[in-house]
Amino acid sequence: MALSVLVVLLLAVLYEGIKVGKAKLLHHTLMSLPIGTSQQLILETDRDSAGSDSPPASSTNLRWFLCHFGQSLVHVIQVVIGYFMMLAVMSYNTWIFLGVVLGSAVGYYLAYPLLRLV
Repeated sequence: MALSVLVVLLLAVLYEGIKVGKAKLLHHTLMSLPIGTSQQLILETDRDSAGSDSPPASSTNLRWFLCHFGQSLVHVIQVVIGYFMMLAVMSYNTWIFLGVVLGSAVGYYLAYPLLRLV
């Protein structure tokens, strides 16, 4: 039982860490892309939909796609861990519930000061 509580506690800490990592990844992605990237992507999409011959995808589009793909993977991992924690709490075991609550508190305490380092 103690091992189960420890595993759930660590999952909750990991969940909070992933939330912070996701925010830092988004910030890093937005800072690495040029300012006019969104306008450039809209113009290229309009040009492609018009049927005109356009050059192959630029490195900016590839970088944007890779960043978006990374964000999506991190989001899926966060959702899966969140559902695992929800299932653990739904076992109606008081110790497991306290492990999730304590893990979330410890994760928040440890991870959120890292956001200032962005």
